[in-house]
Amino acid sequence: MLLGLLGMFLFGVCLVAVDYRDAHRSIEEGLERNDYGKGAKTEEIRAQYGKKSHEFEVEVGEQELTGPEAQEMFDRCIARLEQDILGENKSLDQVETDLDLVTSIPGEAVDISWELDRYDLMDMYGTLHTEEIPKEGALINLKAVLTYHLNPSRQAMYECTAHLCRPIRTEGEQEEADLEEAVRHEEETTRTRKMVPLPQTLHGQTVKYYGQMDSRGQVIIVMTLVIGLLLIALQKQNADQAVAKRREQMRLDYPEIVNKLMLFMGAGMTAKRAWRKTVSDYERQKETWGERYAYEEMKLACHEMDSGIMESETYERFGQRCGLQEYAKLGALLSQNLKRGAKGLNQILTSEAEQAFEERKARAKRLGEEAGTKLLLPMFLMLAVVMIIVIVPAFMSMQL
Repeated sequence: MLLGLLGMFLFGVCLVAVDYRDAHRSIEEGLERNDYGKGAKTEEIRAQYGKKSHEFEVEVGEQELTGPEAQEMFDRCIARLEQDILGENKSLDQVETDLDLVTSIPGEAVDISWELDRYDLMDMYGTLHTEEIPKEGALINLKAVLTYHLNPSRQAMYECTAHLCRPIRTEGEQEEADLEEAVRHEEETTRTRKMVPLPQTLHGQTVKYYGQMDSRGQVIIVMTLVIGLLLIALQKQNADQAVAKRREQMRLDYPEIVNKLMLFMGAGMTAKRAWRKTVSDYERQKETWGERYAYEEMKLACHEMDSGIMESETYERFGQRCGLQEYAKLGALLSQNLKRGAKGLNQILTSEAEQAFEERKARAKRLGEEAGTKLLLPMFLMLAVVMIIVIVPAFMSMQL
């Protein structure tokens, strides 16, 4: 982090030096224009005369072409137009799809305007009116006026003739076009009627008509399925989070539970009385602590003992329900205590409590390290924002 800040500081010092040099450079020789095609630029000037100084901005246009240079530009543009206007057609001798009547050419300072002699067959954008083109085709004259936008008095003209043809269709496409034309004809000739009659035959075949199915129902079904899948995934995620939260809480409570059992049994209580005493203490403090999963399982084990289940089996069932190795081990120790006697149990519980507290400290340390790692991304984002705030204005103010 310190190295990054030092680097940013040195970079800022360099930018200040560059700005100072640019601010004090002399431009007595004049202002340099951009080359042709690069556009105008704005120059900031500080003029000093006598004891006075004045700062102002001047817009310097790009370098204008001479007469021969402008003619060369027009020749290049016309050569490109002959190819660019074709679109998907191979040549102007057979135009079956729309032409591309471009109004500018990339990299060239010209504006192009078009004039047609048959606007009924094509519009000024090159779109064909296919239904208006005769079956045998038609000729159309196109005229393009090229204007040098830095000097509108310099112009050039390009003229060409295109042979417009109806697109060649398959038998099925022709039938579809004839059907659409027949329907349009009926609509145009019966505009005084409430209902538009539809042609009942086409090339000797009977035609039946149906309304288009609304897709809203399909969209709703798809959306419902997607939302259902998302809800199922969300429910599974919430269940997994709940299980993880339960396991983590039980691991945190384990050292305290073992410690209480060790203290109560060391004071002379039996395992059953120590167990009940631990549960009763939890019940008194439940409003303050809130619900704790491990203690709830211990309370359920007390109910099982009251219902007649053997004490040793109850401890083993408790360990199985908790689903954690620590609690399974505790249940096995208490169960063995009843079967083999209490000799050495207190010492075992003491060792278990110490080990549990060490694991709890290690877990707390690990969680702290993970929290620090999660903060790295926001810190890097903040560093990026600071660098952008510092560097972008500096580069924008540099005079290249």
